[in-house]
Parts: sequence; C-alpha cells; structure tokens
Amino acid sequence: PWCVFGCGGNRDRGKRALMGSVAVELADHVIITDDNPRDEDSRQIIDDILAGAGSGTAVQVIPDRAAAIRRAIHLAAPGDAILIAGKGHEQTQIVAGASLPFSDVAVAAAALSVAQQGPGA
Repeated sequence: PWCVFGCGGNRDRGKRALMGSVAVELADHVIITDDNPRDEDSRQIIDDILAGAGSGTAVQVIPDRAAAIRRAIHLAAPGDAILIAGKGHEQTQIVAGASLPFSDVAVAAAALSVAQQGPGA
C-alpha cells in the first residue's frame, strides 16, 4: 500500500516523528507532503516527520500536495491501495495565514481520470 500524508503546522510537533514511523511500518511506499502548514515552515514539519520515518527508498518528499497525490496515483500498480491521509473533506490548504482552495478528492479524481486514459492519451 501507499500512504500520502503530512502533519499540520502549529499543532502537536511531538507526534510528527511517531506518525512518520507508523507510516513506514505499515505502508510499502510513503510520500510525505504538506497538510496545512499554517504559519510554520513546511520543511521543518517534513524534517520532523522524517526523524521517525527515516529516508529509505520507500520514502519520498513532495511538499506540493497535489503533485504528491498525482505521483502516488501515477506510480501505483494495479491492485495497489493508496491512502491519502489528513485532509479528507477539507476544501482548503492553509499556508502562511491564507486559506487556499484545495481538495484531495478533486486532485485524486483528476489524476485517476488521466491514469485511466493510459499513456499518450
């Protein structure tokens, strides 16, 4: 299985390494990405997660959440499960105090549509 996730900024920093550790334990492929960094530096949040996840070949860092979701869908093999964790029903990404329009569902649906068309479509 695949896991695409990040940790929210200005939230419990102590859980980030634990979440990274659990992700690499339970998923074959992990993509660490942004998830509402708020006023925190995105790279610091990712570094905190990597402290628990390590940096093995099964771990990729793609801060751009849409790109991370598209990459997982592009690389997944038929029959693979992809968990896109964290935002669920949310319709925004909070960055530097601004709420920017963003939907995991819309990004995933568009990427799946492209994947179903096949290469060169």
